Amino acid sequence: MLQLINVGNKSLLDYGTIASRGLMEEIRRLAAQLEGKRVLHLSATAFGGGVAEILYALVPLMRDAGLDAEWRIIRGADEFFAATKTIHNALQGSPQGLTPDQEQVYRRFNEENAQDLEDDYDFVIVHDPQPAFTIERFPSSPARWIWRCHIDLSTPNQSVLDFLLPALGRYDAAIFHMNEYVPAAAGLPPSYIWPPAIDPLTPKNMALSAEDAAYIVDQFGIDVERPLLTQVSRFDPWKDPLGVIDAYREVKERFPEVQLALVGSMAHDDPEGWDYYNQTVGYAQGDPDIYILSNLNNIGGVEVNAFQVHSHAVIQKSIKEGFGLTVTEGLWKTRPTVAGRVGGIVRQIQDGETGWLVDSSAQCADACIEILRDPSEARLRALKGKEYVRRNFLMPRLLRDWLVLFNTLLGNDTAGAELAVVGAA
Repeated sequence: MLQLINVGNKSLLDYGTIASRGLMEEIRRLAAQLEGKRVLHLSATAFGGGVAEILYALVPLMRDAGLDAEWRIIRGADEFFAATKTIHNALQGSPQGLTPDQEQVYRRFNEENAQDLEDDYDFVIVHDPQPAFTIERFPSSPARWIWRCHIDLSTPNQSVLDFLLPALGRYDAAIFHMNEYVPAAAGLPPSYIWPPAIDPLTPKNMALSAEDAAYIVDQFGIDVERPLLTQVSRFDPWKDPLGVIDAYREVKERFPEVQLALVGSMAHDDPEGWDYYNQTVGYAQGDPDIYILSNLNNIGGVEVNAFQVHSHAVIQKSIKEGFGLTVTEGLWKTRPTVAGRVGGIVRQIQDGETGWLVDSSAQCADACIEILRDPSEARLRALKGKEYVRRNFLMPRLLRDWLVLFNTLLGNDTAGAELAVVGAA
């Protein structure tokens, strides 16, 4: 069997002061029709990205709602993850496609992983492209298979999409963050639209006092008496950490005391991340006010929380983004948030109302300068951003969406609960 991830326990009751009473009642009603249903979440890694963070909260909440849910991760070698990274980049618009050898490697590892899967689930949820071909081993599966796409497919490399489509067409449903992400391609299953969410009760997102946050970041050498800009992201060209450094350098001309923290996570399914990490370190040119940190420096959820809470501005200067849960996190912590005008970020930030949307390093610098000049106005925007997250991007809402879909696929009565549907191609 594939590796089972231990997710611990969670209780829906703990979210009663955060989620509305109506939402909690809807969750209980929808879950009652799914008691004991077996649910498998299948993904590439148990750490290092937004998908893993979601599943550490979603799976135990599904269990608490009465489903028999579990999460397993696939196995792979460097050659497999290099191929899946090429797929990931190509689906987000990179012109580089798969070589015949990479296609063969991708198929082989999916087949090997599928051999270690049981076919006794009611629902199998495959996250992102890495395990997408596992469905091909189960042509007569009794389960409902769902492909959950967490990336932006609005401008995919057509050759790579065509390679995936025969397998994707066998799923019972696909889920995308936004309508714009659904590719105009024949053969996709019925496609549903809903955004991801953060768990406000994890160590990464729980309430943290300013004093505790300052104490923690001080342990990493940050001068807590000087302003701090922070971006939390993988070391990836799509996240543009080099552009963040450019913006920081412009801000430093106006505010010489400013510091920058680039806080990342190194994942085993992202071999390019190590190369880009080194490139980022080199680009910083030894600036003592630039702190480049990762899980290798003992950065975990609490530490990320502290950096975000302590920061004068949270940055997410992505040039391509599936959704951008680090934006959600910054808004939830009432931090002035500056982010790229791309992907799911534009669904989270109302420019000029709840945060700042930018198209360049220069605009990013201007936004940070504005925040440092007028912290009171920045605080007002941040308060609006937190409330928007509370209503739209927290874990109970995500659980509700999954329960609606499960009931829909089984033909159960959802009593008017609906999901946005793009439709079958």
